[in-house]
Amino acid sequence: MKTLIKLLIFLVLTNCVFNQSTFASEKIKIGLIVPLSGENSIIGDKIIKSIRMAVNKINDEKIEIIPKDTKSNPIDALKASKELYKDGIRIIIGPVFNESTKYLDDLKDVTFISFTNKLIGNPKNVISAGVNAISQLQTIKKFNDKNNLSKSIFLIPRSQFKKEIEEAIYKTKINHKEVFYYDREPTKLTKQIEGLTKYKIRKNNLKYEIKRLEELSFKDKERKIQNLKKKDTLGNINFDSVVIADFDENLKSVATSLLYTDVSSKRISYITLNQWFDESLLKENSIHPIYFPSINKHNYELFMNEFKETYGLDGDQLSFLSYDLIGLVYFLIYENDFNISKKIFYKKNKFKGKIGIFEIGKNTITHQLNFYSIEDNKFKKIF
Repeated sequence: MKTLIKLLIFLVLTNCVFNQSTFASEKIKIGLIVPLSGENSIIGDKIIKSIRMAVNKINDEKIEIIPKDTKSNPIDALKASKELYKDGIRIIIGPVFNESTKYLDDLKDVTFISFTNKLIGNPKNVISAGVNAISQLQTIKKFNDKNNLSKSIFLIPRSQFKKEIEEAIYKTKINHKEVFYYDREPTKLTKQIEGLTKYKIRKNNLKYEIKRLEELSFKDKERKIQNLKKKDTLGNINFDSVVIADFDENLKSVATSLLYTDVSSKRISYITLNQWFDESLLKENSIHPIYFPSINKHNYELFMNEFKETYGLDGDQLSFLSYDLIGLVYFLIYENDFNISKKIFYKKNKFKGKIGIFEIGKNTITHQLNFYSIEDNKFKKIF
């Protein structure tokens, strides 16, 4: 029998308000562990401000958010969590950083909804709520299937994140030709991309073909030779797309190396991971179009505007995510007749938030994302 999946729309997102008389009378206590001191305190401050916005929208005075300071380290994260546990709290939003989850399995009766997007190596009682690699590759797979792209090469940097990508490739069963690992150091990167694209072979193919034609006599000889001289290489490449699992300047370096080897985004599809609408990419005309999965851009902009109007500060990705997480926890508790337990995170459900649709089940959160292109100096929604 197929599992019935409910689609619930967060109050937080629709601006609707429940009749409070229908709710249980006791307090709904939710813990929050974020950095409130030290160099990352601004992150924690914005998260608290965002959560305050969400709680105001829910408009239920029985919700009580109890924040504690992690000081951005795992020992203090555990200490803060134990204090919340003593107060009877069994659901905690946070921590922000993956390293801070290290010792949280000491509190097996507590469920943590972390902001991290890493899935590998987390304690069993920690749910990663960030936009993870599986969610992103599921969306890329949808794009590839629609466009008959079956010969993708995954370009993955030698970094800690590579295991997350490998696991996502395996779990999503995305069609691909090859996984290629590269070094971010520029000189190594260029040589590695040259090898991948068989640049020198294609360069020599062009040289030899021009030389061959020059030794022949036939009609339109000069025109054909001149046309060849306008090219950089000669010969096909054996892949139809690349998925560049990198960000910021590293992403641009990989794309530039591909361009150098005469593999442009006009020839194959350039795909990357969630770039959070990095506007610096709008200026990189030479690598357009480039495609990526991401959250709902319209809702993101609305949230950022509201946050700015409310607090006079710019919001960020974490404050945006935290807004939805309060709605998520609140509705899971509501669905469970206000019985707060870790079991609410095992039942399969779908939830529509500002980010998009959350899928939750078996202590895991994934996201149904949108897909965008960058071209003509604009972000364009594909689906």
